[in-house]
Amino acid sequence: MARPRSNLPSATDLRSFANADGGLVAWVTPGARTEGIDLSTGRVLVKVWTNPESGKATAAVVDMLGRVLGVPSSRITLLRGATSREKLFRLPPET
Repeated sequence: MARPRSNLPSATDLRSFANADGGLVAWVTPGARTEGIDLSTGRVLVKVWTNPESGKATAAVVDMLGRVLGVPSSRITLLRGATSREKLFRLPPET
């Protein structure tokens, strides 16, 4: 059975949750049934299908953020929360 498409916000909406330095706090749910980014609660909630094994879920979050922002995932840096559900990322500046 095919997985449903991810629910992703626009890059502008996602960037509105970042601070002036490009820091973005995200609450991550690994092993979720659906995949996407929800901004409706006033914070960034990211759900990924990948299980939290050896950083694979964090890598999936970085890939998803890169898709939304239209930048390579290598330009997004994890600053804090490698083993936590609450993560802090640094987003690249807008071009």
